Amino acid sequence: MGSPTLQIEARGITDVGQRRDHNEDAYLVDEALGLFIVADGMGGHAGGGTASRLAVDTIRACVARVKAEDPGRFGTGDPEDTRVPDLLRQAVEEACRVIYETAQSDSELAGMGTTSTAVLLDGRTAFVAHVGDSRCYLLREGRIYQVSEDHSLVNEQLKAGAISADEAKHSRFKNIITRSVGFEQSVVVDLMGLELQPGDGIVICCDGLSNLVDDPEILAIVDESPIDLAPGRLVALANDRGGDDNITAIVIRASEA
Repeated sequence: MGSPTLQIEARGITDVGQRRDHNEDAYLVDEALGLFIVADGMGGHAGGGTASRLAVDTIRACVARVKAEDPGRFGTGDPEDTRVPDLLRQAVEEACRVIYETAQSDSELAGMGTTSTAVLLDGRTAFVAHVGDSRCYLLREGRIYQVSEDHSLVNEQLKAGAISADEAKHSRFKNIITRSVGFEQSVVVDLMGLELQPGDGIVICCDGLSNLVDDPEILAIVDESPIDLAPGRLVALANDRGGDDNITAIVIRASEA
């Protein structure tokens, strides 16, 4: 028998920011599917927004189709013996193919791609599929943990010891990512599983937030805010600090059902 399901509440918001004239981010909050996605597109005025929207729509369609056709795949209660992570990985891989093929057929969309950080809930487990430098955080008992690893040039330099954390924060290469969905025909997807506890929070956001708002500040805002207000307060703080990119945030809260 699996553990009782948690009660999940989630809210999301996206904002163009202070410096851009269009929004290349897309996000999904689908409590019924238990699916939450942030995608930060790149590739010019048309391409970035197209790539992020295609990622969100394709991942959602794949998960919805499998949930309808094979509901037995979900709710096994055993995170060690589940096919849900495979489904999530395949959905991101499918998004990658769709974006790549769309770009091949339209010169205005050439070279487009997107980050994609997706959380799919199954019972008490949150599965995370991640590509790029958007982020997934776990908030638990007054602490914040970055679950995803940035696929970025700066993070590679940081891991190699070539630059310090402070240099990383101010690097002019901060926006160069080393892995994206759709820029090439296939992509390697990072997969993680989190066993959730009542009281846990999850934040999914793009770098337009994480570059301007520190992890402890994210924790404080989410812990102190009603869920209806938390994403907007995160975005407002990033905008107060210059809002030099599009800003997207999803906040998820788990409680005892």
